[in-house]
Amino acid sequence: MKTVSFIQRSAGGHWVGDGFPVRSMFSYNDRPERFSPFLMLDYGGPTRFEPTTKKLGVGQHPHRGFETVTIVYDGEVSHRDSSGGGGTIGPGEVQWMTAASGIVHEEYHGERFAKTGGAFEMVQLWVNLPARHKMAAPGYQGITREQIPEVTLQDGAGTARIIAGEFLGAKGPARTFTPMQVWDLRLKAGHTVTLPAAAGHTTAPLVLRGRLRLSDGKEVVAANLPVFSRDGEGVTLEVLEDSTVLWLSGEPIDEPVVGYGPFVMNTEAEIHQAFTDFQSGKMGRITADA
Repeated sequence: MKTVSFIQRSAGGHWVGDGFPVRSMFSYNDRPERFSPFLMLDYGGPTRFEPTTKKLGVGQHPHRGFETVTIVYDGEVSHRDSSGGGGTIGPGEVQWMTAASGIVHEEYHGERFAKTGGAFEMVQLWVNLPARHKMAAPGYQGITREQIPEVTLQDGAGTARIIAGEFLGAKGPARTFTPMQVWDLRLKAGHTVTLPAAAGHTTAPLVLRGRLRLSDGKEVVAANLPVFSRDGEGVTLEVLEDSTVLWLSGEPIDEPVVGYGPFVMNTEAEIHQAFTDFQSGKMGRITADA
């Protein structure tokens, strides 16, 4: 079995635009080799927004070299991008955007949610791309609740919704460039669960609510992210309280990570080229119909 290497906790919160109050769990500035293939994880909320007619969120901005994965637990997020992708997702749904060679996008609260207000909670994960795919064509996957298969864990210990990867015969709808597991777990108190995680893979589940005991006896609660050794296979969790967990496990990308703001490449020259390409319009623009 894998053992606990360390527990990552948020260093503090900040706002992304005027619509997303987040706690940054890690970023590509935090020894990225420890989290590869994942580059960044922002945990937005839980919080409440009052009804408004304002368009709260983040305006048009570029990305290159990776993918953004937005998972909504409460509220709504609307997205548009220069590839023509876009849509609004609600609780249990996912936006998986491939920036790759370059994309411009915007993210706002859904119009219906803005009018009514209410509880808001989401996660945005950045997933790295290997050098051979960093200049692939950009794209967008809008994944609805109905598209995500749900499996029941052994002994009634809870459920797992499979966004990416495979588990108990179910395959997630997300198309990925490298092997990974992205699962929405709902675990029931009083059970012990053992989950598969391949030898050599990074495994770093985010606890959103509840309380778990790890194999070394340490406990983790909301906004804790235990990171496990790459040696060994599988992880055992003792569920002390009903818990919601974003399960992340993936094959590391053993390449240099050079990032600056919205661009993550392999060399500084590639970062400079990304800025040049964005400023010259090569990453496209969001049209009125996008």
